[in-house]
Amino acid sequence: MCGRFASARGKHELLEEFEVELDGAADDELGPDYNVAPTKPVYAVLSRVPKQNPEGRPVRQLRVMKWGLVPAWAKDPSIGAKMINARVETVAEKPSFRKAFAQRRCLLPADGYYEWAVLEEAGAKGRPKKQPYFIHPADGGPMAMAGLYEFWRDRGRPEDDPLAWLTTCTIITTSAVDEAGKVHDRMPMLIERDRWADWLDPGVADAHDFLVPAGSTGLVIHPVSTAVNSVRNNGPELIEPLGKD
Repeated sequence: MCGRFASARGKHELLEEFEVELDGAADDELGPDYNVAPTKPVYAVLSRVPKQNPEGRPVRQLRVMKWGLVPAWAKDPSIGAKMINARVETVAEKPSFRKAFAQRRCLLPADGYYEWAVLEEAGAKGRPKKQPYFIHPADGGPMAMAGLYEFWRDRGRPEDDPLAWLTTCTIITTSAVDEAGKVHDRMPMLIERDRWADWLDPGVADAHDFLVPAGSTGLVIHPVSTAVNSVRNNGPELIEPLGKD
């Protein structure tokens, strides 16, 4: 699974890197976050046809969403905390994700993600001791994690109330390979740059070609401080290799 990641690049860098045409986060800019946890707001790149021009082409946009997908049919938005990941093996069939997979795919930019490996020695009170690792592109570039997004309507609020709509997202995961597979058997599904347009295109209803096991990813890993275990901790020191002066 993917339960924590780092996203420290500024909005303007993401706008340029992902060739975004419309800044949909103009009034909601996020600061650097080295410990992104479920239910936090995150940047997402998507393509949608503008409401003011329903006959026009999809426009690539940057939006802010809440991490943890809430299906449109959900009665309670708290369900999103349990839907931070969607397995690539079942994403096209599961009721919670299949409609979003067909119509609302997105990219979730990240600098890397965290995963925990269970050590042989036991920790306090005999509990398994876990070592966190930071997994990131070897070239230092951004990761484009495959995601889905959904709109949820709070029927208890008027439609023109800004809080009447909640936009949420989930990260698609796949079997881990290369260095990432040494830490955990799952990893975020990554979309290569030359396939971004097809993945984001809402006109491509059948995206099954993307649902293949991950190939070589170019990711590297290093152990980091257990400070990342607490969501209260946040800063560039969280991604530094353990023991680095």
